[in-house]
Amino acid sequence: MTTPPVFETLGCRLNAYETEAMKKLAGQAGLDNAIIINTCAVTAEAVRQARQKIRRARRQNPDARIVVTGCAAQVKPEDFTAMPEVDHVIGNREKLQSAIWAGLAGNAAAAQPQVSDIMAARRAESPLIDGLGTRARAYVQVQNGCDHRCTFCIIPFGRGNSRSVPAARVVEQIARLRDKGFNEVVLTGVDMTSWGADLEGTPRLGDLVQAVLKAVPDLPRLRISSIDSIEVDPALSEAIASEHRLMPHLHLSLQAGDDMILKRMKRRHLRDDAIRFCTETRAARPDIVFGADVIAGFPTESEAMFENSLKLVAECGLTWLHVFPYSIRQGTPAARMPQVAKAAIKERAARLRDTGDAAVAAYLASEVGRTRAVLMESARKGRTEGFAEVTLASDQPVGSIVTARINGHEAGRLIA
Repeated sequence: MTTPPVFETLGCRLNAYETEAMKKLAGQAGLDNAIIINTCAVTAEAVRQARQKIRRARRQNPDARIVVTGCAAQVKPEDFTAMPEVDHVIGNREKLQSAIWAGLAGNAAAAQPQVSDIMAARRAESPLIDGLGTRARAYVQVQNGCDHRCTFCIIPFGRGNSRSVPAARVVEQIARLRDKGFNEVVLTGVDMTSWGADLEGTPRLGDLVQAVLKAVPDLPRLRISSIDSIEVDPALSEAIASEHRLMPHLHLSLQAGDDMILKRMKRRHLRDDAIRFCTETRAARPDIVFGADVIAGFPTESEAMFENSLKLVAECGLTWLHVFPYSIRQGTPAARMPQVAKAAIKERAARLRDTGDAAVAAYLASEVGRTRAVLMESARKGRTEGFAEVTLASDQPVGSIVTARINGHEAGRLIA
């Protein structure tokens, strides 16, 4: 009796997209009795969680083959190869190659990790998929890798340099998903606003967004994942302001609110740039809701510098915060800088989260009494255009968009 492979995904939306592609490749190859763990390397905690999942998978499935891939496997393949629980290690390029999966299905031995030089990658692999399991929305990869070298970040070493998926391929994938009944698509990548720099004519992300909306006119909702606000182009600003099918929710890669820390991070913006972007974008699209990544306790961060990050939440009008306690990633410049005490990092992260929780509560309170279009993620839970979670009083079809009146809020979600 054969057992279908089981996939575990950690980390970003791009990993989720690639897991669906791997499921298709594994199925075509006839792989069975295997557990594939698609890892993340963004923090030391993410790597720890990956190792924990691997050990748990082996305890619970002593006879299954365990395959480890993703960014953590790409960055440190030898570490996972050395784990007695692991049978195969494959890199981020290899995980999207049919020959690799055919080899695994044929029980090909892989004593050494199958991990090539990610910096040699010159094109973004973008296999067509038909959805993401039971999820109501679908993610579509438009870009991979990053040409920037922020001093805290290990991800370029896991993903390589920036490569763009051609617009025609993106449109083809989105049209395919729309035909499958998906009502919302999220464009995703590693450094989204670098899209197009390596394509003929050097188009920009805004050109892609406008092309998608024009080419797939029956797609109700298009959403953009994390972007670098300083690199937003005029066409994207125009789409945000005028295209109602482009959701009024942007997640910004801000990382800090102090200019000196931003310079030491090797970011490309200053705090005033972030504030100006949020102010101008809100003026053009009043219902816009901002999320942001913020790091607490970056090396050399003083209390005064941290306070500038706290103040940025109000000055930018941020709502959905992703707070990261600074995590040393060996091989990055920040790892060699004077470190902040772990207790201070933990305390600052907690204060940032508290500030974020207060911002969420204020936003949810402002939604009470409004009518919102809700994309149903399960029978009674969904998301508004601004990405607020909503609980409804009666069952609705999963994946449908329903009109709901917001009556209240509790525990970080709206009640309708």
